[in-house]
Amino acid sequence: MNIKKKLEQAPSSPGIYIMKGVKERVIYVGKAKNLKNRLRSYFQDSASLDARKAKMVREVRDLDYIVTKNELEALALEANFIKRSKPPYNIILRDDKNYPYLKLTVNEKWPRLEVARRIEKDGALYFGPYIPSGAMWEMLRFIRRNFPIRICKYNLDKPFRPCVRHQMERCLAPCSDTRRSPADGERYAEIVDEVRAFIQGEKRGLLTSLQNRMQIYSDKLEFEDAARIRDRLKALEKAWESQSVIAPELGDMDVLGLYRGKEEASVFMLFIRNGMVIGQKDFFLKNTGGIEDGELAASFVEQFYSKELLLPLRIILPVNVQLPTQQEWLSKKRGDAVRLAYAMNELEGRVLKMADDNAFYAFNRHKEIKVDETLLKIKELLNLSRVPKRIGAVDASNISGSEAVGALVVYEDGKFIKDDYRLFKIKTVEGIDDFAMIGEVAGRYLKSLSDDKSKLPDLILIDGGRGQLESALKAMRPFELPVETAAIAKAKPREKPSGVRTDLDRIYLPGKRAPVYLEPFEASTHLLQKIRDEVHRFAISYHKKLRTKRTLESPLEKIKGIGKTRRLALLKRFGSIDGIRKASLDEIISLKGMNKKVAMIVKETLGSLSPSLEKRG
Repeated sequence: MNIKKKLEQAPSSPGIYIMKGVKERVIYVGKAKNLKNRLRSYFQDSASLDARKAKMVREVRDLDYIVTKNELEALALEANFIKRSKPPYNIILRDDKNYPYLKLTVNEKWPRLEVARRIEKDGALYFGPYIPSGAMWEMLRFIRRNFPIRICKYNLDKPFRPCVRHQMERCLAPCSDTRRSPADGERYAEIVDEVRAFIQGEKRGLLTSLQNRMQIYSDKLEFEDAARIRDRLKALEKAWESQSVIAPELGDMDVLGLYRGKEEASVFMLFIRNGMVIGQKDFFLKNTGGIEDGELAASFVEQFYSKELLLPLRIILPVNVQLPTQQEWLSKKRGDAVRLAYAMNELEGRVLKMADDNAFYAFNRHKEIKVDETLLKIKELLNLSRVPKRIGAVDASNISGSEAVGALVVYEDGKFIKDDYRLFKIKTVEGIDDFAMIGEVAGRYLKSLSDDKSKLPDLILIDGGRGQLESALKAMRPFELPVETAAIAKAKPREKPSGVRTDLDRIYLPGKRAPVYLEPFEASTHLLQKIRDEVHRFAISYHKKLRTKRTLESPLEKIKGIGKTRRLALLKRFGSIDGIRKASLDEIISLKGMNKKVAMIVKETLGSLSPSLEKRG
C-alpha cells in the first residue's frame, strides 16, 4: 500500500504515527489528536514545513499509525516507541538508568532505610531522586552512624541474637526478643520519625524534638541517653552546614534550564525537595536544529518522565509554553495535580535562571575544543587523519566453524554506547575461516550505515592480526566511507625466529608491513585493550548463548513435519529418543496426529543419528 492510499485511509482519531525511511528504518515518531489531519499536513503541496521537517519528509518511504483511545495514551505510547526505536528526527535522551532513591520501609513493623532504584506502591516512603548519588550515600552513612535504625533485611517474625551493630550502639536491635516491649516500639518509632525528618530537611522540628527528649532523659537522670541525643544534635548541625538549601518555601520541584546552539542544546535539571537541592543532571541533545523551544521542552518532558520517577508537585519549564496534555499525563502518573509551567514568581524565576546558567556551562563543557589526551595519543600512534572520538570494534567467535557469530561495539565520549552494539550470525562463511568472518561482519556493518552516516565511527578496530585487517579492508572498500581501520593483536609470551616481538600487544595498519608495538603502561594502550576486550566479551557471550541453545535442542526438532505437539506426543508415549528408535512403524503411526509418511521420516532420521545424541529429548 502506498503512502497516498494510507493518508486517505487514516482515521480522524488520536494516536501515534511512525515515519519510515529506506529498509523500513523508523526515522520519526509523533503523536496527534487527529491522525488524518496531522499526516496530511506533512504531505500537502501547500505545507509550510521548516527545513528539518522538509528534509525528513523527503526521506519518508512508508508510514504506519496506531490508534489510541485518547491523547494521554498516545503520549505514553509515543515515548515508548521513541525509546525503543531511537529515530534520528526525534530528540533522543541517552539515559536509560533508574535513579537512586532512599526507601524508608514504614510499611514494616520495624522499618529500615535502604537504597532503591524502582518506585513501588508498597506503602514505603521514598525520597529522591539523588543525582549524582554521592550525596545520598554520604547521607546514608551519616544516618547509620547517628540513628540506631536497623539496616538488615532479615525477617524479624522470629527473634534471634543481635549483631555487632547493637554492641556498637548503632541499632536498637528489634531482632532480640528482649527489645520488643511497647516502650521499645515507641522509641524505635521516634528514631524512624527522626530519620524521616532529617532526610526531608525538617530542621526546626527535628532539633526541637531532640532537645525536648534530651531534657526528659536529663530530668530522669538517664545521662547516657541524654549524652547520645546531645552527640546526635552536634552531628546534625554539622551535617546541615553542607546541605544546599535554596528556600524552604520552594517545597518540591524540578527545574529545567535550557541553552541552545545551532544544532545542539543542553538541558540542566535541578531536583529540589523541601527547598533543598538534592540532585542535578545535564543532558546534551544533538540534532536539535529547526526544533522550536516549546517542542524541544515538550519532547524532553515526555521522554524523561516516561520512566518511573517520584514526581514533584511542580515542574518549572525553561520556556513559556502551555503543555496541557503533558500536565494531565504527569498528574495521572503522580495521582495528584502536577503543575507544569514557566516560572510564575520572582523566587521561581531566580531558580530558573540558576538552571539556565548551568545549562550554558554544561553546553560549553560538551563543546570544548580540548581533545582527550588519550585519544590524541591514539591518533598519533596510529597515524590517523583525525582524533577518533567514536571508535567501533569488530570480532568474530566460533568453535570449529560451528555457531559462528560476529559482534561490534562502539566507544564514544568516554563510555561504551550499548544502544549501538550489533550482533551478527555468520551467513556466507563455511568452516573455519576467521579472516572471512571478520570481513563479513565489517562489510555488513558498514552496509547498514550507508544510509545513516551520523553513526559512522572514526576508527574501526579489528580484533586480530594482519590477515583479519586485510579481510576487513577488502569488505569495506566498496562502500567508500570515511572510516579508518586498524587491527590489534594480543601479546604472546614468545619470540618468533625472525626476531619479531610477540610479547607485546601490537597494532597492524593498512599499507604498513611492520606493526606498532603498544607500551604496556600507557593510557592509550589500556583504552585500545579495553575496547578490544569488550568486543571479544560481547562476541563470546553471543556464541555461547547460541551453542547452549543448540546443545539443548532435541533431535526431533530437526525432523521435518515434527512440531511441538508431535514431539511431546512421541516423548510421552515412548519416553526417550532411544524408545522412539526401538518403536515399530505401526506404533508410531498409531499416535494421534501422526501419519505413515511422517512416521517413516522419524524412523529414517533417528536411525541415522549418532549414539551421542541418543540421550537428548
